[in-house]
Amino acid sequence: MGEAVRYWELRRIPYNLALVLVAVVIVLRTWPHFEPAIAPGSILPLAVLALLANVCYCAAYGVELAMRSVGAAPRHWRTAVWIAGTLLAMLIECYWILDEIYPDVPFHG
Repeated sequence: MGEAVRYWELRRIPYNLALVLVAVVIVLRTWPHFEPAIAPGSILPLAVLALLANVCYCAAYGVELAMRSVGAAPRHWRTAVWIAGTLLAMLIECYWILDEIYPDVPFHG
């Protein structure tokens, strides 16, 4: 299992970087609208969302256990699971920012 932990934890950094990149691109492309939301009070909610994204990343360990129980060789599916999971996280992030957060940001335009 140590090999699995090494595999998944080394990919946690690119996973988080991908999510940060999505957030930065959305905020920069919609900057005038998001400007009022960038305040010290938004640090805690952002930290909670980052923590939740990393808790969701831990689902990979459940997939790892399930795949091992059916005898699948890790080299055949791990990369696909990582890519699919990262893309799903990016999609959820886009939805969350654009549908749940964006409409509530006060617009001063």
